[in-house]
Amino acid sequence: MTTLTARSKWQLEGDGYRVAIVEHYNAFTKRKHDLFGCIDILAIGNGETLAVQTTSKANMAARRHKIQDSDAYAEMVRSGWRIQIHGWHKEGNRWQCKVEELC
Repeated sequence: MTTLTARSKWQLEGDGYRVAIVEHYNAFTKRKHDLFGCIDILAIGNGETLAVQTTSKANMAARRHKIQDSDAYAEMVRSGWRIQIHGWHKEGNRWQCKVEELC
């Protein structure tokens, strides 16, 4: 099974970005940790920096609040980062990605 984060990574690479998955797993706490508590993927290319939170389509609203409540959100915006939420869902037998642009 392919993770939603991997799906977003492949999509971004196809769009010409250089992509790094910046969430990591802490074996001691048995939890995943995102960059700044809200970013799964950092992509550079096309003259910009793009930060992405990947989730299911049903959880996009919760992830939007998670990002906007982050202490780093204002600085990411001031630094000119584009921030997106990738909400994945299955239509028939195909995975589809709904992209929400925060800034």
